[in-house]
Amino acid sequence: MTQEIEIEFKNLLTSDEYHTLLDELPFPKKAVTQTNFYFETKDHTLQGLGSALRIRQKDNQYQLTLKQPHPNGLLETHDKLTKKEAEACMQGKMVVKEATAKQLNELGVDIGSLMCLGSLTTERRELQYQNVLLVLDFSTYNGMSDYELELEATSYESGHIFFNHVLNKFSIPKRHTPNKIERFFKSN
Repeated sequence: MTQEIEIEFKNLLTSDEYHTLLDELPFPKKAVTQTNFYFETKDHTLQGLGSALRIRQKDNQYQLTLKQPHPNGLLETHDKLTKKEAEACMQGKMVVKEATAKQLNELGVDIGSLMCLGSLTTERRELQYQNVLLVLDFSTYNGMSDYELELEATSYESGHIFFNHVLNKFSIPKRHTPNKIERFFKSN
């Protein structure tokens, strides 16, 4: 089973703030494009549990990920999918994969009740920087777009300190930043 605890910090950005960070920090000039396909039940069971299920398509690779609340961040459970399996899921025929199926069963979610509600495409730039991963995202979904800074760290304390340092250095105000799936669902 592939699982990890994700400790991340997020902040929505204006277009100007995004371009300032892109110019001032050594992010790659070329972005990697990825698309997230989001799944939920009719009665939004996963949202009610604070969880989310997605398939991420990146470089012709497909990964099914279940995100669940965890005391130290988010517990992510991953399964690889073939293109055929991913397409079946998107067409309403969810494929049972061992790791995510086990977690969904523990949550009491019927895999057969999950349906694809849409997608969000992100142009992503990643930078390993002083023991953290900085991420600049430009995302489009449901006729909307936004800019976001993410920071992934190995500990909450070090991540929190470094994230605040970056925001302060570039005079970026802290903003309430729902995660991508929340922004996607609110845009419907």
